[in-house]
Amino acid sequence: MTQIIILGLVCFCCPGMFNALNGMGGGGQVDDSTASNANVALYTTFAIFGILGGGINNILGPRITIFIGGLTYALYSGSFLHYNHTKAPAFTIVSGGILGVGAGLLWAAQGAIMMSYPTENRKGTYIGIFWVIFNLGGVLGGFIPFGQNFNKTSGAVGDGTYIGFLVVEVIGACLGFVLAPPTKVIRDDGSYVEMVKQPNVFKETIMILRLFTDKWMLILTPAFFTTNFFYTYQFNCINGALFNLRTRGLNAAMYWAAQMVGAFFFGMFMDNQRYSRRKRGILGIVATFVGFTVVWLGGLFLQMQYTRESPDTDTFNPHNTIDFTSGYRFLGPFFLYFFYGLMDAVFQTYCYWLMGTLSKDPTKLSRYSGYYKGIQSVGGAIAWRIDAVGTSFMTQFIVNWVLLTACIPLMLPVVWKIKAYAEDEEFPQSDLKSITSDKQNA
Repeated sequence: MTQIIILGLVCFCCPGMFNALNGMGGGGQVDDSTASNANVALYTTFAIFGILGGGINNILGPRITIFIGGLTYALYSGSFLHYNHTKAPAFTIVSGGILGVGAGLLWAAQGAIMMSYPTENRKGTYIGIFWVIFNLGGVLGGFIPFGQNFNKTSGAVGDGTYIGFLVVEVIGACLGFVLAPPTKVIRDDGSYVEMVKQPNVFKETIMILRLFTDKWMLILTPAFFTTNFFYTYQFNCINGALFNLRTRGLNAAMYWAAQMVGAFFFGMFMDNQRYSRRKRGILGIVATFVGFTVVWLGGLFLQMQYTRESPDTDTFNPHNTIDFTSGYRFLGPFFLYFFYGLMDAVFQTYCYWLMGTLSKDPTKLSRYSGYYKGIQSVGGAIAWRIDAVGTSFMTQFIVNWVLLTACIPLMLPVVWKIKAYAEDEEFPQSDLKSITSDKQNA
């Protein structure tokens, strides 16, 4: 549990602050095109290094991998400080691409730890606890610009906000070295976490390439693709379009607070021992599908009220922005945005839980996690580009809802496969003998 808490603190400081920045829409800028193009660069490189990240983590180990990845978050926040003074987008876009490399490394290491350290009956709870700590970063990061820009209803975020993000992210990167080496970690039941490094780069590359022939990963690919696809629509087409500057910060904070609630309670449910693991898998996917359907029906009602070009006289439009003091104009979109965040956490918690049922081998789970983040980033890159070229809000809404509705049922073959325990034979026997021998020699 201690290691999961430390990992949560790392992600609180790095991805958490990034989420707060992105959640304000346009990176807190009036013109969101630079942030959108930076996110295209980010998710393009993230797609590559997300997949490679699992192998890199197996070679370098999680502490170095997380440290390197964490520093790239600070670089990205610093690039917006530079943009505030120069209005030159090149550095911000390049920084987005570099962040994609670092994020791929950090999230591959994170996924391996989060899925392999808990015992079988505690995976959902550990995922939920991690998600709570991680998203607390987004909550506090959202309140920072809300407070600093409280007396501003328009304009871009000030320098102090970006400096605050940058400092916290550097601290988060350094926290990576506080993590214990995997071979020294003992689970709640007294068993050791066995993480075998792959010093042979060629062999690790072959193992990564085999992910593209792994039938379970291929079945889950549509779901992985969709898990961040809707961020662009929610951040730019709702929060960035409808709300003024200070209210965007408040909304971003509550979006991530909703994720804390969703991940914690859904994670606890997925560990409920009154039901078999397979039954929990079935109930979980049904709850996810029904939740998305209800929330996105509400989203359809809101999206029908405005467009990118809505006239100023409309109740909801991108020109007459909403403040948190606006009464009913604020409450409806605010609660919808809150539940968008909650369902995102439910969906991603379920994906991690489901991957955790496939294996107990940390090196394999590291590759699974990297593949998950890589495919997720392909979807993110496409979604940010769709918005960057000015695609209508309704078109983006429809694309998102169709993807969500289609991808969840496609996960069912993996759900039917769930057994009471992950299959030990997926851990190479040669590696087990090597570890046993090493411990005896020690």
